[in-house]
Amino acid sequence: MLINSQTKIAALLKHHPDALEAIVTLSPDFKKLRNPILRKLMAGRTSISMASKIGGCKPEDFFRILKPYGFEADISVQDESESVSKAPLPAFLQEVKASDIVSLDVREMLAGGTDPLKLIQKTVKELQAGQVLKIINTFEPTPLIKLLENQGFKAHVDALDKELIETYFFRIHNNKSVEAEAPADQYNDWDAIIKKYENNLQEIDVRQLEMPMPMMTILEALEKLPDNSALYVHHKRIPVFLLTELKERDFDYRIKEINDGEVYLLIFKEHI
Repeated sequence: MLINSQTKIAALLKHHPDALEAIVTLSPDFKKLRNPILRKLMAGRTSISMASKIGGCKPEDFFRILKPYGFEADISVQDESESVSKAPLPAFLQEVKASDIVSLDVREMLAGGTDPLKLIQKTVKELQAGQVLKIINTFEPTPLIKLLENQGFKAHVDALDKELIETYFFRIHNNKSVEAEAPADQYNDWDAIIKKYENNLQEIDVRQLEMPMPMMTILEALEKLPDNSALYVHHKRIPVFLLTELKERDFDYRIKEINDGEVYLLIFKEHI
């Protein structure tokens, strides 16, 4: 199989499952791939280049350890980490005044292990008509983009270089109210959903688990969740990455924020 820096880990493992143990030798971070749930979640979205960044190695290291398994490296394909595409700003953003752009740099928060979602929600909720939010980060915040798109926002990603990404969020129709609560807060039927599933609720508490165990635990529970049942989750934050996974797996959900460090989730699948 011919591979390059943009080949997905899932493609490697599909072609030769034994390549997993070879990949694990490159970095302790890759031991998580032994977990089938996490492997299913991440391998299809992670390229050799991306994995190299995570594991502190180089694509060449992958090419070397995979060669005995019949993989051939195509070094003519440029490493995605070396190329940054800078798309022109859309017309709407070109017309926005600098004073109407609200900048939020979350790099320091993330580096310190703090989830910036709460601050982002608060900032978006306080946006005035015509204002645009600019998130400054070191990567493209795909889960956040999907989260806010569900609330009527459009996004534009501006890659200034491989370590500096600016993402703009805006609404074309600013006459609409801007809400920054979690998507589930758009619904006022928490009590109705609880009542509907009151005899078919499964409850788990992931507040004390270290990342990425909360997501893994929830996804494992959902794989075993009986039809016409709901999963009641005690969490300490809104799990943005999980929400995108739920949508892709056709699960619906509701979220109830109690206070900082205490969030309830109801996850269920409507059966027609």
